[in-house]
Amino acid sequence: MKKIFLLLLLGTSALVSAQTSTASKSKNFFELKVYEFKTAEQQAVIDQFLSDAYLPYLHRKGIQHVGVFTGIANDTAAVKKLYVLVPYRKLGEIPTINKAMFNDKEVAEKGAAYLDATSESPAYSRIVSYILEGFRLAPGLMLPKLKGDVADKVYELRSYEGASEKKYWKKVEMFNEGGEIDIFSRLNFNPVFYAEVISGPTMPNLMYMTSFESKADRDAHWQSFKDDAQWKTLSAKKEYEKTVSKNVTLFLRARPYSDY
Repeated sequence: MKKIFLLLLLGTSALVSAQTSTASKSKNFFELKVYEFKTAEQQAVIDQFLSDAYLPYLHRKGIQHVGVFTGIANDTAAVKKLYVLVPYRKLGEIPTINKAMFNDKEVAEKGAAYLDATSESPAYSRIVSYILEGFRLAPGLMLPKLKGDVADKVYELRSYEGASEKKYWKKVEMFNEGGEIDIFSRLNFNPVFYAEVISGPTMPNLMYMTSFESKADRDAHWQSFKDDAQWKTLSAKKEYEKTVSKNVTLFLRARPYSDY
């Protein structure tokens, strides 16, 4: 009996260990909400809701690192945009946590101006939402190690669309097994995330965000990337030719209340 018990105990321990190992490598999910608005008054309402109600609510739910950004050229844009990046451990948490917010008393109290906005005086024009899944070899959110002033920091959000699913998957492979992620890491690009768009208005598509102390720092990093011997070898491989049909690059700045 003792031998049987010992074998069962060892088997259980091995199973728990395997499950823990698998869980540690599991992918994370992100929701990227893009608020579109037109006026400074609308931005003030959105900012107040996010800083006083939404981010504190997410923090109470155990989501500690939420990024909020605006485009650096927002002031001159006809349609202005504000980006909210929320990390989740499981895909099912996204609708569950968002719906539960409307039953939260503190959110109702501190977010009233936003939640009770009318069609005559809306808080925004629309919200465009992307659901993202972390890359195989970089599944989770990463916190930048930036030291400069928040007004100088630059967050670069890139979106790579593919002409076909096959081309798109080759670009994802190029980041993972191909080693593009490793190059960014070695050159200290301070990445925030690398992810596949699994639901959104532009597909097939991948997105990633890197961060820099300033625009000059950003330009210097990209020059080092272009000159890198490993990148030159990787980008010259025929299997990775023309894997991106459209590259959208956005330069963002964190809001004062952002967790970044």
